[in-house]
Amino acid sequence: MSSRGRVLGRVRRALADVRAAEAAADTAMAAGPGTGAGPAAEAEAAPPAGHAGQGDAAQDYAKRDYAVRDYLRVHGSRTAPQRVALLAENLADYRAHVHHAHEAGLPAVIARLLTERGAHRVAVPHGLPGDWLSAVTAERVPDSADLTARELDAVDSVVTGCAVAIAETGTIVLDTGPGQGRRHLTLVPDHHLCVVRVPEQVVDALPQALELLAPQHPLTWISGPSATSDIELNRVEGVHGPRTLDVVLVTVDEPPTG
Repeated sequence: MSSRGRVLGRVRRALADVRAAEAAADTAMAAGPGTGAGPAAEAEAAPPAGHAGQGDAAQDYAKRDYAVRDYLRVHGSRTAPQRVALLAENLADYRAHVHHAHEAGLPAVIARLLTERGAHRVAVPHGLPGDWLSAVTAERVPDSADLTARELDAVDSVVTGCAVAIAETGTIVLDTGPGQGRRHLTLVPDHHLCVVRVPEQVVDALPQALELLAPQHPLTWISGPSATSDIELNRVEGVHGPRTLDVVLVTVDEPPTG
């Protein structure tokens, strides 16, 4: 099979679950008027038989997918404490501020960090545990459909949970679930305080994280505070998102006594 045939085959499989009307429209748009595409080209562009239903498409994809997928799901073996330690190390390497807390002391830690950041107004996503902000004195701004980007820009901080955290890359993923908010809720304010439950929300590597995430959800991948560099490598933070990222790794076990 030629390289062209392999590429077109992958395109066909990717379009297997697209409704027939959409597929036809896309094909006509791609060909365009006056392209001179003959019967051979039309036959090659047409989806293969047996792709009428999504179930059939999935089965056909599984049978015909010849891509080699022997990559590792994880590199090496780690205990839960090692996994959490690696996450903390990589978060700090990305210039995030990492803090540790036990669940009982989490409200005090959140209140202290918001005070240290000078937060007077704090955005609150739907589903955030109520006790997390029980010690916070700043004004709370609940998320709503009417909350505009301009209004969010007047908010000092946002407090969220997360869906999963990846130890090997120091990445935190939000999927707009309870306590995480819509995407712009964590992209507009200058300070983001994110709580990660450890070790249960921490995985070793990206493939493991993808298995826990629903692809149809809007996903925000966070590796440190927002930063960019110009051609001379002058780093500027806060251009595309929060300038400051505080990550609180919270454990549910009680702190040791004695």
